[in-house]
Amino acid sequence: MDEVTNGGLANRDGRVPVIKLDSPSSQSEVSLNSPGKDNKGKSHSIRSKLGDKARKMVGKDTKGDNGEKVGKGDKSPSMQDRLLEKLLQQVIPVEDQPKNQDGASYSNRIERPAFSLPTMSANFRRFNSRIGVVFVFQARVIRLLSWQKYSHTISLLAVYTFVCLDPHLITVLPLAGLLLGVFIPSFIARHPAPPVTLSTSFEYSPRGPPIAPAPTVRPVKELSKDFFRNMGDLQNCMEDFSQIHDQVLTKLAPPMNFSNEPLSSALFLFLFMSTAAMFIASHLVPWRFCFLIGGWFVIFSGHPAVAKMLADAHDQHLAPRESEAESWLDTWVSKDIMLDMEPETREVEVFELQKLDSRGEWEPWLYSASPYDPLAAPRIANERPRGTQFFEDVAPPRDWEWSEKKWNLDLWSREWVEERIITGVEVETEGERWVYDILYENSNPEPGVLHEGKGKVSQKPKPTWEEGVEGEGKKGQWRRRRWVRLVKRVVVTKSPGEG
Repeated sequence: MDEVTNGGLANRDGRVPVIKLDSPSSQSEVSLNSPGKDNKGKSHSIRSKLGDKARKMVGKDTKGDNGEKVGKGDKSPSMQDRLLEKLLQQVIPVEDQPKNQDGASYSNRIERPAFSLPTMSANFRRFNSRIGVVFVFQARVIRLLSWQKYSHTISLLAVYTFVCLDPHLITVLPLAGLLLGVFIPSFIARHPAPPVTLSTSFEYSPRGPPIAPAPTVRPVKELSKDFFRNMGDLQNCMEDFSQIHDQVLTKLAPPMNFSNEPLSSALFLFLFMSTAAMFIASHLVPWRFCFLIGGWFVIFSGHPAVAKMLADAHDQHLAPRESEAESWLDTWVSKDIMLDMEPETREVEVFELQKLDSRGEWEPWLYSASPYDPLAAPRIANERPRGTQFFEDVAPPRDWEWSEKKWNLDLWSREWVEERIITGVEVETEGERWVYDILYENSNPEPGVLHEGKGKVSQKPKPTWEEGVEGEGKKGQWRRRRWVRLVKRVVVTKSPGEG
């Protein structure tokens, strides 16, 4: 195992520290990952299934062209990879093809290879050999902000102060960074200073031809110490991201996702008023001094003495009053934020359909969401009405529940007939409020029904009850009336992620 890789970048100063946060989710993950009895049984069953599948595939792959088994010495070097790929094809579901907003797939524009274990392994090795530059930068930033070298941190404060006082200097930073961080070190590497001699007078001279090769950044060698340093730093960064992700969800998600609706409403009002105020008065805020003071506070808080002083002040003055502040906020929110806690209510309707039988009696047919009027599309197409036969089988819409115990008969039949612009019917304004079909002379009892020996009769709609001609026709084969009932939204007490 090599110690270092010449030209390679890796963080050799020490491990990138892992953020330690008291997160219940991280503790639960540790407890879930502990080898319990249930997990042992599940993992054992999965291993046994994968082992059986592997033995079957090995039996197929280790046969030669003549059907004879090939010895161990004749195995191809990619047998493991091919075996694992076949296993993953059986275990991992096929991914859906990504689509754009118009519904067309992206396959004609971007070709992305599917998941493959050999490709994943090769890409990880290449990635880990080259990610050292990120960890070196991260370690230098931590060393800079933790005041390990006072001269470096004070220089950072000076540069930050100049940029805050004159924001136009921010355009100089990338140019100066290229000069001081790339070009000058590269030139010095090609024109190194002569070795120190016994002479007390020394002066660096950039003259003369280059006497050293140009510096290049090379990937670190696999299985070297730098390679494993990068793996350790990558492991710690993954833990840092997981901790930060869990803390953000724990601290920020509850007041923002309206799980506590009064608190989220109060925050919404505060943000709305702040947005309106900043929209008007943002030009009056001294942003340069705000950023200057804020940046100095952040950088000085990394000093060990200042950090200890801030921690002591928090423990003495802020921590004892946190519960008092939370209780005051909860009291203010409960008193001043008034919410409509009643669920939303709507009115639903159902039509009771009855059909005239051969004896001249009205037979209950079914309860339908449509009035099945003479000009309805299913009626013209000679289709049977759809619905349920019993009143008790009528269900509320999805995500709604009944708000009333009984159905109420709609006594204003004329109104819903006018709203739907229904023609060819007779409205009963008293009694049971039935709406009858009108059967005119020389017309089919049902639109679209064929007479024997004749073709389909085309009917012209007759005048309706609105035009004062109720007596011109007889009652048709169908009648209906409208029932209404109130429903309310179902109150969901659990979030979608809870079981």
